[in-house]
Amino acid sequence: MPDLSVNFAGIKSPNPFWLGSGPPTNSGDQVMRAFDAGWGGAVWKTLGNPIVNVSARLGSLDYGGHRMMGLNNIELITDRPLADNLREIAQVKKRYPDHAVIASLMFEGREEWVDIIRRCEDTGCDGFELNFGCPHGMCERGMGSAVGQEPKVLEELVGWVMEASNLPVIAKLTPNISDIIEPGLASVRGGADAVSLINTIQSLMGVDLDNFSPLPVVGDSSSHGGYCGPAVKPIALRMVAQLARHPEFDIPISGIGGISTWRDAAEFIALGGGTVQVCTAVMHHGYRIVEDMIEGLDTYLAEKNMARVSDLVGRAVPAFKEWGDLDLNYHVVAEIREDLCIGCQLCYVACHDGAHQCIHLPGTAPIEGNVAPRAAEAARKAREAPADTPYRVPWVDETECVGCNLCVLVCPVDGCIEMVERRRGPDRETWNDRVAQGRAKVPGGLEDL
Repeated sequence: MPDLSVNFAGIKSPNPFWLGSGPPTNSGDQVMRAFDAGWGGAVWKTLGNPIVNVSARLGSLDYGGHRMMGLNNIELITDRPLADNLREIAQVKKRYPDHAVIASLMFEGREEWVDIIRRCEDTGCDGFELNFGCPHGMCERGMGSAVGQEPKVLEELVGWVMEASNLPVIAKLTPNISDIIEPGLASVRGGADAVSLINTIQSLMGVDLDNFSPLPVVGDSSSHGGYCGPAVKPIALRMVAQLARHPEFDIPISGIGGISTWRDAAEFIALGGGTVQVCTAVMHHGYRIVEDMIEGLDTYLAEKNMARVSDLVGRAVPAFKEWGDLDLNYHVVAEIREDLCIGCQLCYVACHDGAHQCIHLPGTAPIEGNVAPRAAEAARKAREAPADTPYRVPWVDETECVGCNLCVLVCPVDGCIEMVERRRGPDRETWNDRVAQGRAKVPGGLEDL
């Protein structure tokens, strides 16, 4: 059986599944119940100077009958007494010595950072996560993403903590920045042992069209908050992968953002994550989702003949390239399986209104001209079909198909439409190859666009 245990920047845990800092890690009782369910680690809800939270705090984006595809929160860091949190961290670590317990911190001045680090170390916690990502409430006070958006300040603050701490330090990065590489490299320069990303994305959930207040409503108004949940996963994957492939970035990554299943976790790990952190999915479904995550990842690693989690870390990073390095001669076209098609013709509508007009309805397009033999045969069947048994299978003009993949994405029948390879040339050729050969030009700036 594969070994799911991990050693992340010196922090050991029985598996890579950690609870992210947030409501599910707000108390010792919660974290202990999570560990009983199978979670390998937990990042405590961020500690800091006393704050007062508002009510209501959450808003969600529902889509296609699914609740909470995206979740927005205007909740701040813990509003529980610092002494209570420290006492409970110590209790959890004493009861679960083999699990990872990480203290998330957010303070202002250097003296405050040094003081809280020493007090947290006395609890026996395994490391620190520095919250440089909170996009609301705290950033207006000069903390959270206000630090994460200023690489020089981030580097200095990491340096303060590294000088004071004897434990591993993780810098949690904000996605609310134009280039994630800058704070990532600032964390490296500051001496951080690892980074975690992404924190939530600045967002406004919606508007109550009866009282004209943004959501969630606090009295008669609201504010922007942090966006998370399944909807942010693609953004998080891109940022994790960007850091993982950068030649100057050489510290571990804890992946965060929209992780709900073992497959989500495996994708983050394959793109460079040494551990993954989950928060919104637990708020939605409870701690026991980790049971499926553990079983799923274990089975997947075994099927891939991987002995341990580290065998998967970064496996997909070499295939994450810039657009200019993609093979221009690789080409695919759509092929519709007649035996599976239900005649809904969604592919036709999508192709004609939203893509490249290469899919045609039966009997509506000519079969003459430069079309592929399979398409001509499909059109012939449509023309000859008896009137009482209309032939409803669309056909594809391969000479016009650019291989965009939209038809596959809208088709409701798995496997009905396949993208089959039709290379433009035998050799691999990229845009950058053409530029190097003088056959293409790279714009010099906005004046060239």
